[in-house]
Amino acid sequence: MERRDEILHIAGQLFSQRGYHATSMRELARHLNLQGGSLYAHIASKEELLIEVVRQAAARFLGVLEGLEGDPVAKIRALVRGHLRVIAEELPRATVFFHEWKHLSPPFLKEARALRRRYEEGVQGVVQEGVDKGVFRTESARLATLFLLSALNWTYQWYRPEGPLSLEEISEQYARLVLRALGVWEGGEDGEA
Repeated sequence: MERRDEILHIAGQLFSQRGYHATSMRELARHLNLQGGSLYAHIASKEELLIEVVRQAAARFLGVLEGLEGDPVAKIRALVRGHLRVIAEELPRATVFFHEWKHLSPPFLKEARALRRRYEEGVQGVVQEGVDKGVFRTESARLATLFLLSALNWTYQWYRPEGPLSLEEISEQYARLVLRALGVWEGGEDGEA
């Protein structure tokens, strides 16, 4: 791991655990076994670290959208699985992406909002495609998207790899719940999606 990547990794962990404002550059340097001043040889500011962590998380989430294939049901299943995988694999960065981005100042705040909006609009595009093809039944693709993202995003609060359900089991159950909310009942009489 290159030094800058290591700095971003540790910064993401500290920002997610303590919050952006409660994390000092001195504390970050200590975790990296660096002198406080030498940290600035690698980065310009604490805020630069925050926007970089947000960019990294956004790239992972947007990568999920880019990899979606198949019909709308298959896309929703893959979206749920991919989104939850990003949270599981990038928990500190995902936490920063969901919450700490709000502490950015313009123009970084504008960039973070644009990245988040791009992902949200991509998810809404998947939902809208299902509505347009008559596969999903919802009065509002926008509201359905917000519901879906709220359910997925909150998993960072409680998911732990050592928990009673595997990530794959959680993903499958979430996908069924989301599809049912979108009016898709697969599997005949038992209603299993």
